[in-house]
Amino acid sequence: MDRKAGETGREGAAWPIVNGKDHASPSVFRPEALLREARRQKELPLIAVPPVCVLDPDGDVVRHLRRTGTGRIHEGWACYHTELLAFDLDDIGEIGIIGCAVGAPFAVLVAEQLFASGCRLLVSVTSAGQVTDNGATPYFVLIDRALRDEGTSYHYLPPATFAEAPDAGLLAGIERALSGLSGVTVHRGATWTTDAPYRETEIAIASARELGAFAVEMEAAALYAFATAMKRSVVCFAHVTNAMARSEGDFEKGEADGTTATLAVIAATARAWSTAAIAAEK
Repeated sequence: MDRKAGETGREGAAWPIVNGKDHASPSVFRPEALLREARRQKELPLIAVPPVCVLDPDGDVVRHLRRTGTGRIHEGWACYHTELLAFDLDDIGEIGIIGCAVGAPFAVLVAEQLFASGCRLLVSVTSAGQVTDNGATPYFVLIDRALRDEGTSYHYLPPATFAEAPDAGLLAGIERALSGLSGVTVHRGATWTTDAPYRETEIAIASARELGAFAVEMEAAALYAFATAMKRSVVCFAHVTNAMARSEGDFEKGEADGTTATLAVIAATARAWSTAAIAAEK
């Protein structure tokens, strides 16, 4: 007999995204193993990535570094899918950055490999659409929780409405550091992480707004779930630059395509993390 669509003969088995998971069980396929083989095939040296790395899904900062000649290829980065640039930022030292890793699965794949390669803090700054009106764009949201409307987070943590930032103390320190930035507006709050930006319907937007989301983006929930499960330091920002293109002239990011403000946010975040790390070692 043919089964109806969705019937499997087992209770709940039609939902593989949440069933069949043992979140405490280690993975058979490890990022260290993939990097080992990539390094062998590409004949790359074993060089650690910088302690502070950045995900730049829009690629604006990466393009700025290339255009100004201030970024250099990291010779030890063994990823099959991306290129890691290194650059010097203010008094912080060397920073690593990867551009155009868009969406939850890609962001977490790269995050796993960065931490396996020596990263200690990962900062994600992604452009986002305005869900709740917090004033004229552009501005940043320091994300403290993200609505889990994607698939990757469920492989790291059991089902829940939100993925929370893994270190509330670090987030508080970063919020204090950001309050001193001149000409940069930063709010702290929730976002909505989706895998399907072109299915942001009126009903979905209203639902996210009712749950307190300030903006919609594509990576934070998965990155925070990964960070919580694997005990990693990850901080996510939404750079709210648009109202989903519902009016002409949207998506303006500010000076130098938003890179001036973004680099200031990254620098303040790195300093706050460094201060917290030094205090923890005492």
